[in-house]
Amino acid sequence: MPRTSHAAIGATAIFVAFLLLILGDWSIGPSLSLIDDLIFVALTIPAVVFSVVTARAAHGRLRLAWLSMAVGLLGWGIGEALWAYYEVHLNEVPFPSIADAAYLVFPVGACAALLLFPLGHTIQSRWRLFLDGVIVAISLFLVSWVTILAPLYHSGDSDRLGFIVSLAYPISDLVIFTVAGVVLVRVSGEYRLSLTLLTLGLACFALSDSAFVYLTAKGEYVSGNVIDIGWAAGLLLIGVAAVAGRQGAPEEGTALALPGWASVWLPFAPLLLAGLVLAAKPAPLLESRVVLVVTGLLVVTVIARQYLAVGENRRLVATVVDQALHDALTGLANRALFNERLAHAMRMFEHNGIPLAVVAVDLNDFKLVNDNLGHLVGDDLLVGVAHRLLNCVRAGDTVARLGGDEFAVLVEGGAEAAEGVGLRIVEAFEEPFLLSGHELLIRPSVGLAVAETDEPHLSAEQLLKRADAAMYSAKRLRARGVQTYSPEMQVLSDTEDKRLFGAPAPQPGLGPAEAIQLLGKLRVAIDNAELTLVYQPKFDLRTGEMVGAEALLRWPQADGSVLAPEQFLPLVRRHGLMGSVTQLVIGRALDDALAWHRAGAEVPVAVNLFAPSVANIGLPATIAQALADHGLRPSALTVEITEELFLDSTERTRAVLEQLRHNGIRIAIDDFGSGYSALSYLRDLPIDEVKLDRTFIASIVTDQRAAAVVRAVVDLAHVLGLTVVVEGVEDEPTAALVSQLGCDIGQGFYYGMPLPPDELLRSFKTAVSGSQLGPGC
Repeated sequence: MPRTSHAAIGATAIFVAFLLLILGDWSIGPSLSLIDDLIFVALTIPAVVFSVVTARAAHGRLRLAWLSMAVGLLGWGIGEALWAYYEVHLNEVPFPSIADAAYLVFPVGACAALLLFPLGHTIQSRWRLFLDGVIVAISLFLVSWVTILAPLYHSGDSDRLGFIVSLAYPISDLVIFTVAGVVLVRVSGEYRLSLTLLTLGLACFALSDSAFVYLTAKGEYVSGNVIDIGWAAGLLLIGVAAVAGRQGAPEEGTALALPGWASVWLPFAPLLLAGLVLAAKPAPLLESRVVLVVTGLLVVTVIARQYLAVGENRRLVATVVDQALHDALTGLANRALFNERLAHAMRMFEHNGIPLAVVAVDLNDFKLVNDNLGHLVGDDLLVGVAHRLLNCVRAGDTVARLGGDEFAVLVEGGAEAAEGVGLRIVEAFEEPFLLSGHELLIRPSVGLAVAETDEPHLSAEQLLKRADAAMYSAKRLRARGVQTYSPEMQVLSDTEDKRLFGAPAPQPGLGPAEAIQLLGKLRVAIDNAELTLVYQPKFDLRTGEMVGAEALLRWPQADGSVLAPEQFLPLVRRHGLMGSVTQLVIGRALDDALAWHRAGAEVPVAVNLFAPSVANIGLPATIAQALADHGLRPSALTVEITEELFLDSTERTRAVLEQLRHNGIRIAIDDFGSGYSALSYLRDLPIDEVKLDRTFIASIVTDQRAAAVVRAVVDLAHVLGLTVVVEGVEDEPTAALVSQLGCDIGQGFYYGMPLPPDELLRSFKTAVSGSQLGPGC
């Protein structure tokens, strides 16, 4: 702020020159008044400019505060200009005059500025601060009136209007000085320097105004008096305060310092003084109209001030109570409020038989999210869970966060109503949470305990423990529904709770620490493309030729071991990493296919796709672009999908598959026969291949009915123009029988083990020269 600094230095130089002018004996006669007036105007201009500049740099209330101060200073400067006009052109300053009206704009603007400062006050507390200043001003006015001003007023020597205007200066100064003092002792450190300078400046104005009233009443004031130093110092200090205000902290959310006893009792000390002085004066003086009116005004002001103080205290107490009974993060009831309402509901149950139930909810794998994505994401997840829970309950139910990722719902109603709430909660978690760019599918464990009428002495603590036991049972069983408490369920102790469920692992056999480390390593492996592919060859069962290879995902570890897909794909699905893995697999598979093509082995490659990748409407364009980038024909790639995808999103999946097929990419149903397969898929879906699961053919050698079913499926597929691929062939009898049953393509350990890309190329070159299939071919 170089310009502001230069202006501040200039204003300081003018003030020093003014001191020398007033305190020195220069014998310059009438010119002193003119110079005095010009210096006042010169000091007012930078003070106004500094206030406006600070206001422009600020926001909200702070901007309004400094604009109010600028308006007040501008009014004072206009009053000073009018005063100079009267002195120079009329050689006499009338009192009161228009200049006084302009001067009195200053205390109004200054008081508004103090009340607008963004100090965290409520509207009620700002009014109370203002009334504190009014109480002090009225109290001191009463003291001044009965001791000094009343005799002067009744002497008849002074103009009544001028007398009232004269009183307006010190009274208004008392109000704003009191407000400034109360605000100053409560303000936090960020604003303390600015408000301290501002308060000192207002104090200088108050002293000079009081002296001006006294000298004017005696007819002894002229421009150039020593009291003018107070106004000049006040202007300089207010200007410097505005400069310091530009370096303040952000104006929103500034916390108040705790008020000291001095600020609390400040308005009552002058009030007590006024009471003592009035008590010592004779009755006739106290019965005067001015004393009665001002005393009545003082009483009304004190009552208004106390009314605001009581209202503010009640609001603060209500806020503290609310904070004590609600969770700060989610806004839900906390354990204390939940226990209180549960105890009340249990009393109603005991006396009136009003049924109730408790639904306990715990988030699976929350610690994994919290530790791997950060506490902020974990907090966002808890807030999102709270919103979903609130949408699942009725108006009279209580939803609480008991701590960590544990929630509970108090349902006042029978078992049917409670089960409905529990089912809605389970359904609410079917949609993933979008947190920090990650789609997280979080599942809850939900337990339900109902207070039965045949147990009238059941306690609130016992009911809550039963709901916890049901919830832990759901967690152990990995149940996706609502588990209702039954007596055989074990109520786990707190130690067992933490040991078993404090940080649930994503995979059986992994402890919490290992699960967290696995997820962290998996993210790094995906980011660094450390996941690899091996290829299981596919052979034509009629000619013995290798006609393709299926890409199988592997995760090499630092110790030389390799993790199979079933050991980490659940983590991939659960934590929204499937999109990245799909992109990596397709890119790596096409890289290897391109290398084979360049080596003269045009081996089509098949990749497995999982939800939610197949439901991504942009998948066909992504794969088409990847093929184009590698310079490969669409026939070089086969996409394998499982039947479960069609159960989740039939229409959307169908649209994606149709677009893939339109682009020339082959589609295969993988693991056909592993579940309850629907033959309508063969008729309705745009597919080219059916891959019979190993469990579907496992017993065909020993079970004629199983062989007959396979033959029927093969015949139906051929009628529909589909290729039949059999997988999991591990022995010669099975290989011979699937060939007899009419299967087209076979894969499995009998034909060949999964191989790295370069070994598959060598195997292909060997296989093209063979005429029969056999072990290792």
